[in-house]
Amino acid sequence: MPRRNRTQRSRGLRADVSHRAVGVSVGMSRVEHGPDGEWMVRTVPAAQATKVYRCPGCDHEIRPGVAHVVAWPSAEHGGVSDRRHWHSGCWNARDRRGPTRRWS
Repeated sequence: MPRRNRTQRSRGLRADVSHRAVGVSVGMSRVEHGPDGEWMVRTVPAAQATKVYRCPGCDHEIRPGVAHVVAWPSAEHGGVSDRRHWHSGCWNARDRRGPTRRWS
C-alpha cells in the first residue's frame, strides 16, 4: 500500500502560514535616521493596505493591496497626526528628491 504524505505536508504549510500572518499583523515600528531627521517608520503589507492614500514623494495614489510604508517624525518633532503613507521606493529615495507637494 502506498504511503500518504499529504496530511503531513498540509499541516506544515498551515503552520508556516499562520506563523507569517502573526508576524505581519503585529506591525512593528522602527526608527530611521536620515539627513531630514529622525523618523518612525512602519511597513504596511499588501494584505493590510485597504485604503487609497496619496504618496508625498511622487504625488501618485497608493492603491489598496499595495505594500507601502507609513512614516512620521519622531516623538520630539511630530506625532501620529503627522503620519504620511509613502511608496516604499519613494521613501527610500526621499534624500535624492524632495516631496512633490507640501504636507498640510
